[in-house]
Amino acid sequence: MAGHHDMGGMPAGPVKPTEHDYALWEKQVDALMMLLSDPKRGLLTVDELRRGIEQLPPDAYDRLSYYERWISSITAIMVEKGVLDQGEIDKRMAALAEREADAS
Repeated sequence: MAGHHDMGGMPAGPVKPTEHDYALWEKQVDALMMLLSDPKRGLLTVDELRRGIEQLPPDAYDRLSYYERWISSITAIMVEKGVLDQGEIDKRMAALAEREADAS
């Protein structure tokens, strides 16, 4: 059975390839993936990245951009492997949200 992400052969309209500048955070996510997937480190494989993206719930898959899917997958896999702690991530995200709210 195909997952939500597997849209091959389904009508989706034309693909319009365009060149664009990448945002700094997108470049950072790409660099992070390159570092984590370096064979010397062995922390993450492209297959694991793809598995994490394919396991996103349909609403998240549709809502997230390309690199948002990457960072979501990277984070989940690093937590799964014990490299990162979900509690620490949540704590840091809350602190960032509070800092952003205070700046508004």
